[in-house]
Amino acid sequence: MNERAWRAGAATGIGSMPGTDVTEAAAVIFGELADFPHEPELPARGVGADLLGRTAALLVDLAVEVVPSGYRVAARPGHDHRRAVDLRRWDLDAVQEAAGKPELIKAQIAGPWTLGAGIELPRGHRVLTDRGALREFTESLLEGLRGHVAELSARTGAKVVVQLDEPSLPAILAGSLSTPSGYGTVPAVPEPEARELLTRMVEGVRSITGQPVIVHCCADRPPFALLRAAGAGAIAFDLTVVDLSSAVLDELGETWDSGVELFLGLTPATRSEKNLRAIARPALELADRLGFNRSILTERAVPTPVCGLAGASADWMRRALSLTRDLGKAFAEPPEGW
Repeated sequence: MNERAWRAGAATGIGSMPGTDVTEAAAVIFGELADFPHEPELPARGVGADLLGRTAALLVDLAVEVVPSGYRVAARPGHDHRRAVDLRRWDLDAVQEAAGKPELIKAQIAGPWTLGAGIELPRGHRVLTDRGALREFTESLLEGLRGHVAELSARTGAKVVVQLDEPSLPAILAGSLSTPSGYGTVPAVPEPEARELLTRMVEGVRSITGQPVIVHCCADRPPFALLRAAGAGAIAFDLTVVDLSSAVLDELGETWDSGVELFLGLTPATRSEKNLRAIARPALELADRLGFNRSILTERAVPTPVCGLAGASADWMRRALSLTRDLGKAFAEPPEGW
């Protein structure tokens, strides 16, 4: 069983936030999610502020540039890469200003498969099609992450937990990922190969932080068994859209049985009139369907918004994080009638 890094009843966010004011976003996160805050991501700032750009900014001895089809490997750091690095530094400044003295903070980066799917090689193919290049990117990212985690911890005094975002992994496994040109698809990656690289990344991250590693995938059919086998200490997903077939329920039951935690995406990402009980219902029903006592939600679950909040209004951003925090408390101490 994984040693838990976060408190019972804690709640956290997925990562992305609306707007372009990172100081405000950090203040809201640390105000609403004091027990389990996370680094703010503000993709509305443009190039370098999205998941791929933020992650590429951590690469050591590798650089990217922006081309019409997305990010591409560059011979040397140019304006696009330097901007991504600068945004990372400004984010650290905002976190340090807002943090106070947290016990724990979560950092989010693209996992190796999503990073390899989202960056092109100079000749126009995706990095993941060149296994040597993919390994090089993974090792470079781990080296850069080591420095980032050390700086984040030094600035906040907190333990750092890392979340690997792998939104592209289901398409990679299914062979449905398009080529950069859009005229074809990338051949499917065999599951053992996908698991091997992700295991290497998870083990590398865990050796850096000394904490469980969260892997996030917001698809309707995340590869739960693969993520568990790769060593994820927790798996984050959108419970409101996931396909709860009998096979998926079996995988989720085995995941909880193994001690791996589930970060349950529950709070709507945009304005909703649902009350706390209605938002919590999918989690309560999941525990019931799997035959677990609902105390499992305290012991091996953390509530989150369904996905990032980049599309939320400023008011809903605060409300969503507040509701998510209240969900964590309700999991720990269920209100009467739950």
